[in-house]
Amino acid sequence: MSKIEEYFDEVEKILAKVRETQIKGIEEAANAIAEAVLKGNNIFIFGASHSGMMAEELVYRAGGFMLINPIFAPGLSLSERPVNRTSKLERLEGFAKILLESYPVKKGDVLIIASVSGRNPVPVEMALEAKDKGLTVITLTSLDYSKNVTSRHKSGKKVYELADIVLDDCCPKGDAVLQIGKFPQKVAPTSTIAGAYILNSMIARVVEILAEKGIEPPVFISGNLDGGDEYNSRKLAEYKDRIFYM
Repeated sequence: MSKIEEYFDEVEKILAKVRETQIKGIEEAANAIAEAVLKGNNIFIFGASHSGMMAEELVYRAGGFMLINPIFAPGLSLSERPVNRTSKLERLEGFAKILLESYPVKKGDVLIIASVSGRNPVPVEMALEAKDKGLTVITLTSLDYSKNVTSRHKSGKKVYELADIVLDDCCPKGDAVLQIGKFPQKVAPTSTIAGAYILNSMIARVVEILAEKGIEPPVFISGNLDGGDEYNSRKLAEYKDRIFYM
């Protein structure tokens, strides 16, 4: 078997485990988000470095929910140069407090925090600050990873220990899954695939819940389809008071 096929097999095992174990949590998360939307509250998502890709996955894309507001942090995206500075800044205590205070979060809002290991100070502090402000915190993490490392935050906590709802991406400690020869470091990470799988299913359920309530959910249509730009402009204008990334 080639490493191509082995990787496919490993990813399929992870996604099967997600399906087997995470539907209840995804349902709970979707209901929390839908309830917040119905009450006029706002939805935010945050991730640092590669976990920031989870925010990018949900924001401003065809088929995506317009009311997901990304918290993009200077220095924590992979556009940072040198890119290894993201690792240093993610371990900087006090940064998350400053960052969250620059967004219009309020009691009753929802914050999704993506952090595969859940150990670094910025995502931990983000969860602490959000809880202190009365937000519902949903985390997307790897429990196998997080439970097998120590926290780097002074509280000694990891994100999953602080969240109201935990979504486990079922990825292994270290993320990568393939051993090649005697090479000490495994290759082929899995958290991006599993994370997108979970979050997009969650958003699909949010939209379904809102539709069941008789609400036309604000979902982006591809701008490359005829009429897409016009529809998107109309819905963005309708919800402009709850969208902070435009």
